[in-house]
Amino acid sequence: MSLDLDRRRRAMLEEIGVRVFAPETDLVEPRAAPAEDAPAGRPRPAQERADVAPAGLEPPRVPPATRPAPVVAEAPLRQRVPGVAELEWEALAQAVAGCRACRLCEGRTQTVFGVGDRQSDWMVIGEAPGENEDLQGEPFVGQAGKLLDNMLAALGLGRGKGVYIANVLKCRPPGNRNPLPEEIAQCEPFLRRQVELLRPRIILAMGRFAVQTLLQSTEPVGRLRGRVHSYNDVPVVVTYHPAYLLRNLPDKAKAWADLCLAQEVMRGRQAL
Repeated sequence: MSLDLDRRRRAMLEEIGVRVFAPETDLVEPRAAPAEDAPAGRPRPAQERADVAPAGLEPPRVPPATRPAPVVAEAPLRQRVPGVAELEWEALAQAVAGCRACRLCEGRTQTVFGVGDRQSDWMVIGEAPGENEDLQGEPFVGQAGKLLDNMLAALGLGRGKGVYIANVLKCRPPGNRNPLPEEIAQCEPFLRRQVELLRPRIILAMGRFAVQTLLQSTEPVGRLRGRVHSYNDVPVVVTYHPAYLLRNLPDKAKAWADLCLAQEVMRGRQAL
């Protein structure tokens, strides 16, 4: 490895918040701490427990209570926005803003369409808006957004500069819960059309639901990263979501390796 290449990689690693003490080959992944066993409750003596009958006597038999089966109301079927595959940018944004194809529309403050350069070669795809995104109408804000900005800066990119950022879901799931399969299915045509309009040269997929939606796979991110995939003929590089990295700092080094892979793929496509 040349000295200049080594310096660039170290600079990129430091940009996303990973302190460099030794070459990457010396990194040792921390071992997960064993789960703590829940302390067993000390049983009460038999004479103190109400469910133990005195010697020689059988406890009275109580017939099980019969309860009527709960009535579960089926969610009403909702119609997707028609003609998404033919919409241009502005019409697509309006369609997203007025979409009521799933129940997420009932609790949103606003939809989160996407942000960035619509002529860019890079596209970042995340999972779903959180509370801050729902309030501001922009993907990846807050602490996770700051980390993403640092990661993009390591690639020479920035919001509105060479990259477009979007999510699989355009509405926030209540309580920031995981997206449901039917919600992803209703919203995926919007994302597919964004990719068709943008025609990026590379997609950086961040987080489990973004990765599994694009690749139609149930494999975890850890098994899918480190190689190049494809979505609608666009190369896809898989990495962890910034919010995950904030909780799992050692995996920042893996995310750095993913950025290096994405950059190598991009340089290869530019050379064609």
